[in-house]
Amino acid sequence: MNKDEEISTFFEPSAHANGLMFESKDKLIACQMDGQLVSIDIETKKIAILTDKYEGTRYNAPNDIVVDKTGGIYFTDPLFRAPQPLPQNKEAVYYRSVDGKVTRIIYNLKSPNGIILSPDEKTLYVIPTMQKDMWAYTVFAPGKLGEERVFCLLTQPTGKNNSGGDGLTIDTKGNLYITSELGIQVFNPTGELLGIVKFPEQPANVTFGGLDMKTLYVTARTSLYSVEMKSTGHTFFEKKSN
Repeated sequence: MNKDEEISTFFEPSAHANGLMFESKDKLIACQMDGQLVSIDIETKKIAILTDKYEGTRYNAPNDIVVDKTGGIYFTDPLFRAPQPLPQNKEAVYYRSVDGKVTRIIYNLKSPNGIILSPDEKTLYVIPTMQKDMWAYTVFAPGKLGEERVFCLLTQPTGKNNSGGDGLTIDTKGNLYITSELGIQVFNPTGELLGIVKFPEQPANVTFGGLDMKTLYVTARTSLYSVEMKSTGHTFFEKKSN
């Protein structure tokens, strides 16, 4: 960190906020693991609850999100920090349409965690934490999924055979950057491993940023890292501010 930069608290209490994505320049969508999906006004810090229940029952612990070009939100709801027994009785992936309707769209994965769309939004990627298989789903329409397939298998740490991923991001060419115990595993759109970027600590989440979207920002156990890249991060659609 440069000497002229400062770290400050943006929002507190965060209700164990995890996955984040901007919906517009002044609205930040957050998964709060205490059971809800919210929109945070950047200037006033006021929150609007987008959804806190499915079929009348609170979510387990919303974890990560991706916002599509219509303003709809895909989000994962695994067991991490969730009450036991699980309020929803199962781990799942949900879709909240722009009109507020929530649909459970995936419910057969163990610990679905990271989630992102391909640049053309025709494929949804879901990253489970407790299995090496990373999944991809054909998107027919917003919130409407078709064929599922194993996208890739994560390279495993020594002595383990079913270690999964956490967060992820994607570049303009559709290459996926998946955080794992070994570092950030990079796969091309066909599921071929391009390499592993290693860090002093196990990375948890990752995103592209900077003025040219060529800086990879990586959160780890106690640190934030940045890596200058040749690739360019994909920019998701943002609604115009009110």
